Amino acid sequence: MNTEIEITTKIRKAEIEDYQEIWEIIDEVIRTGDTYVFSPSSDKQKMLRYWCSSDKFTYVLTVDDKIVGTFILKENQPDLGSHVCNAAFMVDPKLAGQGIGYQMGAFALEEAKKLGFKAMQFNIVVKTNEAAVALWKKLGFEIVGEVPEVFNHAKEGYTSAYIMWRKL
Repeated sequence: MNTEIEITTKIRKAEIEDYQEIWEIIDEVIRTGDTYVFSPSSDKQKMLRYWCSSDKFTYVLTVDDKIVGTFILKENQPDLGSHVCNAAFMVDPKLAGQGIGYQMGAFALEEAKKLGFKAMQFNIVVKTNEAAVALWKKLGFEIVGEVPEVFNHAKEGYTSAYIMWRKL
């Protein structure tokens, strides 16, 4: 007898009705001050204005219709740099390590290709965020640079971050 529970995941574009759940994830993630440049005290309005602005493609990953992850795709630079995609990903911290980031990352690579991007670049992957570094390497990204003391980590102080890149 198979007692496994089937979990249904879905990735889709975010809708206005999703903003509260997106905010709850963002708030949990940035509150620790160890992975994102946003101030841990950033408010809902500021963060949703950034995350869901018209210059970004915003997505959510749902598990049985509950949002457990979100990500954005955007041009890394305007005009002559617009062929390179930049992205950011957040997963409900209570579900970290369960493959949600991998699912979103794999989807984002294909989606960025469909949107016409030629490569994807992360401008600041905090060096101490070993799970993220490992995930992006698993998805084919390489570290193309390290910037010293560019991130003010809540516990470690000034720390380095990587620039990671992958051709699509």
